[in-house]
Order: sequence, then C-alpha cells, then structure tokens
Amino acid sequence: MIRRTQLLDDFEREQLRQPLTLEQKLRIYDGMLAEARQLGVIPLKDPLDGIEEDLRRARTFRAL
Repeated sequence: MIRRTQLLDDFEREQLRQPLTLEQKLRIYDGMLAEARQLGVIPLKDPLDGIEEDLRRARTFRAL
C-alpha cells in the first residue's frame, strides 16, 4: 500500500497541471492493462463469481 506523503501529493499536483494527449492516455491505459494481465486480474476466471454478494448489497442499498 502506498502511504500519503507530501512528496506524493506534490507529484500528483504537478501531474494534474500537465494535460495529457490522447496518445499519452492510451499508453498509460495499455500499461495498466498489461500489468493487470501479468498480475492475473484480467481476464476473470469466472465473471459471475461473487454476483450473489453484489446483488445482496444492491438490494440493501436500494432499501435505504
């Protein structure tokens, strides 16, 4: 887990000041997708795994 530090906050603020081009955004997306595949997060082994819990939570929130 990454801890919040002043250095990280400064870095994020600086990054937000510089607008990204579409090409840069796509490169970031492709990198994140490749990392997710390496970690085994994508593709999902069973896309419906945990759907019952999601439905239960949705019903609970809707009832509030």
